[in-house]
Amino acid sequence: MSTIRVHSPANGELVGEVEIDTPESIRAIVQKARDAQVEWGLRPVADRAAVLLKVRKKILENTDAIVENAARENGKPRHEGLLHEVLTQLELLTYFGNEAERILAPQSIPMRLLKHRASYIHYQPRGVCAIIAPWNFPNHLGFGGAAMALVAGNAVVLKPSEFTPLSAQLLRRCYIDGGVPEGCLQLVNGYGDVGAALIGAGVDFVEFTGSVATGRKVAAMCGERLIPCVLELGGKAPALVMEDADTTRTLEAVLWGGYANAGQVCASIERLVVHEKVHDAFVGKLVNRVKALRVGDASGTADIDVGPLVNQRQLEIVERLVADAVAKGATVACGGKRVEGAGFFYEPTVLTGVTIDMDIVNQETFGPVVPVLKVGSEAEAILEANRSHLGLLAYVFTKNGGRGRRMAEQIRAGTVMVNDVLATAAAPETPWAGLKSSGIGVAHSDDGLRHMCEARHVNYDALPWLQRELWWFPYDKKSLPLLRRMLKLLYDSPFGRLL
Repeated sequence: MSTIRVHSPANGELVGEVEIDTPESIRAIVQKARDAQVEWGLRPVADRAAVLLKVRKKILENTDAIVENAARENGKPRHEGLLHEVLTQLELLTYFGNEAERILAPQSIPMRLLKHRASYIHYQPRGVCAIIAPWNFPNHLGFGGAAMALVAGNAVVLKPSEFTPLSAQLLRRCYIDGGVPEGCLQLVNGYGDVGAALIGAGVDFVEFTGSVATGRKVAAMCGERLIPCVLELGGKAPALVMEDADTTRTLEAVLWGGYANAGQVCASIERLVVHEKVHDAFVGKLVNRVKALRVGDASGTADIDVGPLVNQRQLEIVERLVADAVAKGATVACGGKRVEGAGFFYEPTVLTGVTIDMDIVNQETFGPVVPVLKVGSEAEAILEANRSHLGLLAYVFTKNGGRGRRMAEQIRAGTVMVNDVLATAAAPETPWAGLKSSGIGVAHSDDGLRHMCEARHVNYDALPWLQRELWWFPYDKKSLPLLRRMLKLLYDSPFGRLL
């Protein structure tokens, strides 16, 4: 059987190896998950939620192993391994472990006209959910969806990225040890063809996180099969720095929002839009802070801030985008080139003199590069924020809270944060959704959990002694005037308005 050999992006060392699944093995795994889901789905929501809280304990017990694996397999600094891959999981498990019973409780529907009837929505598992996860946050993005699908009563077949399959093995073991039935959480490994085979193997729901191009293919496959899906795709988040922004807080936020995880975050600041009144001073301070960031191999003992890019291809994308910007007139204020030696490292970079004809402000970079655009007004800043075909996250910085919210409401993005960056990704009670080409559907939040269920409507007789309805057969001339008077009473009278 063919295998994937996983190498550290920081030093090239072999980290581990996994077997690649075949179409036959994938179909068998999906069937195994479907068989196991029957009993799991019949358990009360409270029982499944209790299991999530036990999983939380197992993840806490394995924190060190998870962080070290993230450093070796993904190149993450240990702080980011702890925050991005452990804390986010713990918070999501805590929220849905405590709130799932409330969220999935039947919902009564008040009847406006048919007062003698009653309605409610109840939520039932879909069946088998396919989770196709990316490499940049293998635990947070892969197992966040898995945890929600499981507490909703589904079984999960998760395909991790070919660059981070070891993270998935480690987290799966925590889930199984915490009480999730082994058959209800399965892994399949491989490349894009394995993800396609998983969608085609008869699953009931798909959650995909990745590029816009691949997301379109996933959407097409789901559409052909009428499979509901959630797609979280690319981002080109603008950060709007107004003339009245708090310089210290904004500077620190932009630094972290632009360079955390080496800029490999769908919510990274990929366009820094600065008001001309503060542009020069703010950018000068930013450059000094960026120059002080420490780049290196997280698997060693030295303290580092920025790790490597995931692979050679991503490194070349960043190089190409920076080269295009420079060729069109941008200035490299700091950084601007790969780090010589082992690993896929790129210097944290600031580009000034950037214009909207440059690829660096139109295409997703996914690297440690922040291009800066100068604007002369609030309206111009909002116009630039909305110019992109992507609309996942955006950020506004101003001391005026009312102004910040007013600006945020004018930006077409799934989430707009005022005076902060990235953090709502770790708030599972809030929705995570993209507009425009950044995706469809919603992850996290109460609505996201309900969407992992079939919402079934039941309507029943609140007055069971009624023998017939007014509008049933037979139709006759006597009933027609009565129906007309009823319409007048309902829709053109004080009684109707009261109703």
